[in-house]
Amino acid sequence: MLAERYPYYLANRPRQPNAELAVTDKYSGEVVTRVAVADAAAVEEAIAAAVRAAEPMRKLAPYARQQVLEHCVRRFQERAEEFALALCIEAGKPLRDARAEVVRLIETFKAAAEEAVRGGGEVLNLEVSQRTAGYRGFTQRVPVGPCSFITPFNFPLNLVAHKVAPAIAAGCPFVLKPSDRTPVSALLMAEVLAETALPEGAFSVLPTCLEDVGPFIEDDRLKLLSFTGSEKVGWDLKARAGRKKVVLELGGNAACVVDADQAERLDFVAERIAQGAFFQAGQSCISVQRVLAHESLYDALRERIVARARALRAGNPRDESTTLGPLIDEPAARRLEGWIQEAVARGARVLTGGGRRGALLEATVLEGVPEDAALCAEEAFGPVVLLQPFRDFDQALRRVNASRYGLQAGLFTQDLSRAMRAWDELEVGGVVVGDVPSFRVDTMPYGGVKGSGLGREGVRYAIEDMTELRLLVLRQSHAPSSS
Repeated sequence: MLAERYPYYLANRPRQPNAELAVTDKYSGEVVTRVAVADAAAVEEAIAAAVRAAEPMRKLAPYARQQVLEHCVRRFQERAEEFALALCIEAGKPLRDARAEVVRLIETFKAAAEEAVRGGGEVLNLEVSQRTAGYRGFTQRVPVGPCSFITPFNFPLNLVAHKVAPAIAAGCPFVLKPSDRTPVSALLMAEVLAETALPEGAFSVLPTCLEDVGPFIEDDRLKLLSFTGSEKVGWDLKARAGRKKVVLELGGNAACVVDADQAERLDFVAERIAQGAFFQAGQSCISVQRVLAHESLYDALRERIVARARALRAGNPRDESTTLGPLIDEPAARRLEGWIQEAVARGARVLTGGGRRGALLEATVLEGVPEDAALCAEEAFGPVVLLQPFRDFDQALRRVNASRYGLQAGLFTQDLSRAMRAWDELEVGGVVVGDVPSFRVDTMPYGGVKGSGLGREGVRYAIEDMTELRLLVLRQSHAPSSS
């Protein structure tokens, strides 16, 4: 169970000036704990502490950063079930999904621990012409400085980890604002960080009121802003961020193409599509939202996907048999229910699902959804998948690209030339061949184009964003020989 109340963490230390933020059980709607909220003065104090910590963090030896991260790995493993239960309660994740997220948290910190001692530079050959004879170049990576992180509700452990672990590996102090819907997971992580020998001010985790969030975005003392969340908010933050680096991981409406040569693998394909569409109740930026299947196998694949959607067990996420939990709140479920009804009014057909009970929305499969309907053009962010047939492969690729989003796409094909063509033509940050676009390994470069953001996550790639290259040019003087 959760504690009665949780402090925020300012400059590595817990503080409990209030318990203003009520956190609810997303299934029952009951308030289950209360969290301290940082005011404007606390935010200022945290940023000032991060600035003071910049030099000690920069000088913290790589092996010492690694030791901090390894301590976190051990403690996360010891507290894994506690962390999973917190996710289950505050985010509404079925226990199996919550436990999987804790595993990914641990994997992300492990990867960061390995990268912490790998960071180095390179030797550059500058003798590219007679003019530069005798010159050599050397580079090193140095921390960018204090960072600001703003994270969403849907993966309140792993998406925090993708910012926090690379920052420690890179030697950057940070201030973090977790989602006010799911703050407990980040605060549990802060409990573990507080056990380490990080320099004072190296981290602050501050649930904050909207009116006090401005400095996370606009304060010039912060040198990088990394935001994961909605498209509209993300681009607004970038416009306000000034000269600091900005990394945005935003929304998507991921498509998956199933080619004609998959007829013998339809059970596997349907299983993966159902998993990609309905895990986490579809609340993932790379959830399968659109499926384009070749007309020769469309009917057979549709039957299999519908059967798998109907087999999901919706209910209390604390029940081990539950496979579909609630959305983050009832307004989110009502919004998506309205989009489904709008699509039906415009000629779409519901193959299964569509019903809602509070924040629980049934796993829903539709076909015939107009491409300009909100359910197709926007990010559904719920347990909904849309099916449509295609005849021509290149036409299918054009349909995938007919979106303002471009995060990841999936392609089931045995044809290498088509896989390469998709890689060349699809306007997305990543193409997953042989699986759904929902596949992610926490070490791979992950991020989108177009409305889906800019920059890349994945431990090594995040470290690159959190560091800057510093160049040394050395001119060798060749003194005349005395002999």
